[in-house]
Amino acid sequence: MQNTAHIIGAGISGLSAAVRLANAGFKVVVHEATHQAGGRCRSYFDGATNLTIDNGNHLLLSGNNHARAYARAIGTEAGLVGPERAQFPFVDIKTGQRWQIDLGDGRLPTWVLDESRRVPDTGLTDYLKLAPLVWASEETLVGKCIPTEGVLYQRLVQPLLLAALNVDPPEGSAGLAGAIVRETLLAGGQACRPLIARDGLSAVLIEPAVKFLAERGHTVQLGHELRSFATGDGKASALNFGGDDVIQLDDGDVVVMAVPPRAASSLLPGVKTPTEFRAIVNAHFRFEPPPGAPPILGVIGGVVEWLFAFPNRLSVTISNGDRLVDRPREELAQAIWDDVCKAGGVSGELPPWQIVRERRATFAATPAQNALRPGPVTALKNLFLAGDWTATGLPATIEGSVRSGDRAADLVLAAKGS
Repeated sequence: MQNTAHIIGAGISGLSAAVRLANAGFKVVVHEATHQAGGRCRSYFDGATNLTIDNGNHLLLSGNNHARAYARAIGTEAGLVGPERAQFPFVDIKTGQRWQIDLGDGRLPTWVLDESRRVPDTGLTDYLKLAPLVWASEETLVGKCIPTEGVLYQRLVQPLLLAALNVDPPEGSAGLAGAIVRETLLAGGQACRPLIARDGLSAVLIEPAVKFLAERGHTVQLGHELRSFATGDGKASALNFGGDDVIQLDDGDVVVMAVPPRAASSLLPGVKTPTEFRAIVNAHFRFEPPPGAPPILGVIGGVVEWLFAFPNRLSVTISNGDRLVDRPREELAQAIWDDVCKAGGVSGELPPWQIVRERRATFAATPAQNALRPGPVTALKNLFLAGDWTATGLPATIEGSVRSGDRAADLVLAAKGS
């Protein structure tokens, strides 16, 4: 008899687990509480700009092997596009200085030996001072591990770690920061090419997964919120979706709970979850990027941190954005647009715009909050956890999210085979 895998949550982690288990022979049913798959990684039509926009500008790198394998499994890896080489242009909008970091396309970080390819006004010894991050523990603060001042920090380390950790880097977990450095900067340019879902997150990472499952006879139920589950004999025995909507679980059935931390702690009392979260602010402007505009531009010295160029649209991401979530929208849009004009070499009145503020975008990647992240195994033998907030060894990223879904699916398969 074919066993059923019930996936609770149709975000990236839930969908990656679903695809993996579908390919392994399970009957898969995905239950999503909202009316749209994708979670915090989704696209939607925005009336203010008359464009389809993403709720956040999520950047992948060529070394994000789990995320790329997931896209490959659903047939959309070609939708992740980027330059041939790992090159990152930057601008300091206070001084007007522009530079480009060229990590090349090799497997070793030889770029730090070439003055023309590294951060201007930095020497090899500056980079060697980052070495403690590589073996730092997750309990150590970044600020206790490496210098958090100077040219290299301001022009590369701070922007990179701020984007990855979504906290002010000195208060972040050095172990999580070290994982990012090991998998990107230390892995050479071949792991660092920036990849963007040019046609939108939903079109590349979400809708094809839903279609993949449907075409193979699996089910994705939207607006189907799990209220509670029954247990017996150390296992989940039934799923209660409200009223008479109860699904009894057979012996070989499994559950992967890929929901946000608050929902997980409500459904599974006693499970540890992070309790502090940080905002990310994104801004989208209906504006044709100038010819030759880089797909991603690092911005130093302003409100804006990263400027993305899409067809018909310029978009901005600002991490650790709690300070901006209550700022008046018009005022914030104008301040961001002023930075975009300086950074992007464009001009004009404020075009049609949209501000998207995710107040609980990620858990705060501090040592204290990282210690609250649970592993995938629960007290119930047939129930596993997934999500970028679980203990993946990475901060809250798409790669971490996919990795968590893959890990939960692998544990299901290992339990079935034992």
